[in-house]
Amino acid sequence: MVDWFDWEQARGVVEYGPGTGVFTEAIARRLHPEARFFAIERSEELCRVVRQRCPAVTVCQDSVVNVAELCRQQQIETVDAVVCGLPWASFPDALQRECLDALAEVLVPGGQFATFAYWQGMLMPAAHHFRRRLDDYFSDIQMSPTVWRNLPPAFIYRCRR
Repeated sequence: MVDWFDWEQARGVVEYGPGTGVFTEAIARRLHPEARFFAIERSEELCRVVRQRCPAVTVCQDSVVNVAELCRQQQIETVDAVVCGLPWASFPDALQRECLDALAEVLVPGGQFATFAYWQGMLMPAAHHFRRRLDDYFSDIQMSPTVWRNLPPAFIYRCRR
């Protein structure tokens, strides 16, 4: 999920929906020494888990729709990379749009965005709406090979603005 990013160049990094902090740990290990990084998580309980697992990482309990203000608070002027663990297939269209609009407000041209999807979720109409919606925000969208060892099987959308 995180190997694809250009960690040598990324200076402003945000993680959406860190969950239990698996990707958070991997991001923190790869960050350039001059990079600034924080995560946004809505769940109070998951914020606690990530803060325990990654005490050096700032975790903001908030919504990703507020990413621009959170970036200002964290003194991040430009966002070069967003690693995302949000469950897009379960979001209604309006929320998908609101989250992607907020992302577009902060992600620089050439910026990278990666999010994963479960193949079983592709049965949901919202998953198809999300995939089509990515075309409105990104000039380059790639799908990774399926990770069959993941349960359930998943793939990654790798997008460049």
